[in-house]
Amino acid sequence: MNETVEMVLRLVLAGVLGGLIGAEREYRGKVAGTRTHLLVALGAALMLLVSKHGFGGTGDPGRVAAQIVSGIGFLGAGAIMVDRHSVHGLTTAAGIWVSAGIGMATAAGMYVLAVATTVLSLVGLEVFGILFFRDRRRRRGGAADRNEL
Repeated sequence: MNETVEMVLRLVLAGVLGGLIGAEREYRGKVAGTRTHLLVALGAALMLLVSKHGFGGTGDPGRVAAQIVSGIGFLGAGAIMVDRHSVHGLTTAAGIWVSAGIGMATAAGMYVLAVATTVLSLVGLEVFGILFFRDRRRRRGGAADRNEL
């Protein structure tokens, strides 16, 4: 397969996988949804591909990957809100961070790892969301807002 076509397919896969995580967050009514997670995964994949192939093979993808991780940390920090005795946005920030990792794994050609991480993330968000939703409802003695997940 042509190298350029393969890189484009890696970008497409990164965007789709990141978008799936974002779709779950959007379904829950969170501010960082499909577009944000798609762009984070896509951007991380692009930066890693450019570092590996864009400088005549002399780039250091490991250094770029480290900078992606720290840069996404700043983006994720913007999703976290502290209000007196509660913290909101940690799961969304973690989802942004995982989306960047999925993008990097896809760019590196680790397709199974990227898909497995996406599936595990979605299962974790759904299963633990349901468990904690039920637990909150029991503690409150009634119905809880579905948007709390």
